[in-house]
Amino acid sequence: MTETLSPDSLPAPGGRLIDQAIKPIRIAVLTVSDTRDEESDTSGGILIDRIVQAGHACSGRDLVRDDVEAIRARVKDWIAAGETDAIITTGGTGLTGRDVTPEALEPLFDKRIDGFSVIFHTVSYATIGLSTLQSRATAGIIDGVFVFCLPGSNGAVRDGWDKVIRWQLDSRHRPCNMVELMPRLLEV
Repeated sequence: MTETLSPDSLPAPGGRLIDQAIKPIRIAVLTVSDTRDEESDTSGGILIDRIVQAGHACSGRDLVRDDVEAIRARVKDWIAAGETDAIITTGGTGLTGRDVTPEALEPLFDKRIDGFSVIFHTVSYATIGLSTLQSRATAGIIDGVFVFCLPGSNGAVRDGWDKVIRWQLDSRHRPCNMVELMPRLLEV
């Protein structure tokens, strides 16, 4: 399903939406948790619902434990398959000893998207105040695939998708969006 919206039908933070059909992309969702299973993975479910509602395709969904090698292996497999344009992880970005998503993925980043963390924390601060300091949300590009690492709470997932990621993965967002960069991510 693709949605066609008038430029004024949705708020587009920092820009506007042009009146044309969205260019769907393929997005995989990885939940990182020692305590959740597929049935109790509400944050992953929220992301899947929002991805599809926005007009994109879910190219994969998985759940792995808070383990550096397990996280890396799943992300690398999705990228190697060549059927994913973006990956969103949820969980493992906190401060405890078991929170290792940034340690797993940041070394794989070809480029960091430093502004993502800044904007995510700004949005998160409006929702949860200083508690946003407990998140190490991060983003980067690995082999031409966007990777966004969100905290595991439902609220953080909603804030991250609804107020940040959704707009940059929407080909209609102007003055610019990340979708228009995709053909050039691997240029040398």
